[in-house]
Parts: sequence; C-alpha cells; structure tokens
Amino acid sequence: MADSVANSTGRGDSSQFLKIDRLSKHFDEVAAVDNVSLDIKKGEIFALLGSSGCGKSTLLRMLAGFEMPSSGNMYLDGEDIAKMPPYERPINMMFQSYALFPHLTVWENVAFGLKRDRMPKDQIAERVEAMLGIVKLKPFAKRKPHQLSGGQQQRVALARCLAKRPKLLLLDEPLGALDRKLREETQFELVNIIKSVGVTCAMVTHDQEEAMIMADRIAVMQEGRFLQVGHPREIYETPSCLFVAGFIGDVNLFNGTVEVDEPDHVIIGSPECRHFVNHGITGTIDMQVNIALRPEKICLQEIEPTIEQRESAAEHGYNSARGTIDGIAYFGKFTQFHVRLESGKIIKASRENTARHEETQLERGQQIYAWWDGSDVVVLTN
Repeated sequence: MADSVANSTGRGDSSQFLKIDRLSKHFDEVAAVDNVSLDIKKGEIFALLGSSGCGKSTLLRMLAGFEMPSSGNMYLDGEDIAKMPPYERPINMMFQSYALFPHLTVWENVAFGLKRDRMPKDQIAERVEAMLGIVKLKPFAKRKPHQLSGGQQQRVALARCLAKRPKLLLLDEPLGALDRKLREETQFELVNIIKSVGVTCAMVTHDQEEAMIMADRIAVMQEGRFLQVGHPREIYETPSCLFVAGFIGDVNLFNGTVEVDEPDHVIIGSPECRHFVNHGITGTIDMQVNIALRPEKICLQEIEPTIEQRESAAEHGYNSARGTIDGIAYFGKFTQFHVRLESGKIIKASRENTARHEETQLERGQQIYAWWDGSDVVVLTN
C-alpha cells in the first residue's frame, strides 16, 4: 500500500522528482498561477520563462514556502510539501540580490546555514571548504562581500545554498544583477557548478537567451498558465502558439489561408507569396492561420532561386518573394537585413558572418529574392 502511494506522488521516480499537480494561487479575484501541472526530473535544470506578471515568481515562491497555494499539490521526491513550512523543506533559494551578510566573510557566509543547523564544527569546515572549492573562491575566503565582484558574490550565494545539500535549488533571476558581458560569462559556469553537484534546479528568468543557454527544459508562462513546455530546441523551432513564437527570439509572421491540406504537405496563400509546408496540419480549407519563419532560415540572393536550390521540385514557385533591402545591421557574428517585400511587408533575414570579407555584399536599396525551405515553416493555428 505504501509503495502505491509513493509511486502516485513520484517517490523513486526520477522523472517526477518534483511534481506540481493542478496548482493555483489567487490574489483576491486574480489567478496569479492558474491550475498548472508539471513534472521535473531529478538533476534537471528547469526554467520558468515569461514576462513580468506572468506568475513565474509566484510559482517559485510557492515551492519555497513563502506563498501558500490556493489549491493543488506539490511533491518533492514523493513527499507532500504543499503545507510544509519553509524551514522544514529540503529546498534552498538564491535571490537576485544574493542577500549576503555584509559583516561576515565569504567563509562565514557559506557556513551560516550550517551553524544554524548545529552541525559539528569539523563537518562545517569540511563542507565550506568543499563548496568554496567547487565555486573556485578558496583564495577569497577571508574577504567581505563588498570586496568581491558581482560574479564572485553570485558564486558565494550559490555556495551558501548548496552547502546545506538541498534536494531542490531555486534561482530567482540568478544573473539579473550582473552586467551583460559578465552575465554571459557566468551562465555556463553556473550550469557547470549545478551539474557537478547534481542538484535539481528550478529557475525563474525573463531573459530568453539565459533560459535557452542554462535550462534542460523550459516552461513559457503567460497569465498564470503554461503555454508550452519543452527542450530549448523544441520551444524555438516548433512554437505552439503566436505568443511563444514571438517571445523566443526573432520571428517573421505571415497571415495566410489554407488552400491545400494533405497528410504530407500544406499550401497556404498569403499576400506575400504561397507557402509550401512539408507536413500536414489536419486543418480545413480556407482556415485562417499564421506562419512563423525565423530570420536565419531565409536566404537572400540577387537572382531568383533555382529548382535545385529548393528542398524539392514540388516547391518550385512557392516560398519565395521579391523585395528591397531597407536596412542592414551588423552584429559581428551575424548581419541582419530588413527586407521590404513587394506586398509592403517588412521581414527580417539574418546571415552568419563566417568569413572576415564576404565576396558578395548586399547593399541598402538593392533588389533581391528572399526564399526558404518548406521544412522551416511553422504553421500556427492559435
């Protein structure tokens, strides 16, 4: 009997190490978190991604025990934590401000929670030394927080969280206090530390790039609900709706009407061109849809693309439009072009800068053809 109860809540099941079951949180009449369910695997870094006010921080605070759910359940390693006080949960949370004690040294900050738990002194010393080694801060053990850089302070806060060996680590905008360059340098470092310790991690961020780099899986939130949960590549390449497509990276959106819907392809008409899509959508003829196309999937050239340049001969005459280059932005690793199509619509196309000197340079005002493969087109019905 006990085993059946444990299995129902995820005990012993690494794929349901953290189980959120129909969880809701209401503030007056507003649902900050609205009936969400989620399973997080043991050892996974999971990102809650969304704009301000979407409910991601409220969900994190419920996991930490700082907010009580209005309804629903939460299980960590099979144990019901929904009504457990924060100090009894095997969970540690690292805040955006890091919340380091300014009067304590790095060593003392990391040891603080262990001392409160009345751990023996020799074990505290061993644990703190191990944590400082992991975050590469042993030479800074006697310094105060104000004597450290922002990235070093962040690692002290992380070491303090990990020192108590929590089953779940919560990160609230973990790199939000760092400047852009330091944030980029720290992202991989933070992932490596978390993975080396093996702790399961749930993080909140509004930074799409940060979520894509750090997380094994992502949940995109809006108005308290999950719009899509998946690996970064799934979220980017196959968005489930218009919001997700527009929220993650740059995207070109076309309005269209379904003309043909077969099991292996769809033809969609739009004011810009006719789109040939290499899969069916089980829709209906004349149904209104949106087409999402990433800028890096679009090819630009001075002459009309040949049949051989297409993915298949069946696409000849599709997925192509003439236009004029309206603007060019150089970003170092890639160049982005703003192209005004003959319909008047402006699309973005990007080209990776793989060589220092390109043999053919596209220029502002130049007439070009924009074209793409049917396998790169995503049809959105909602």
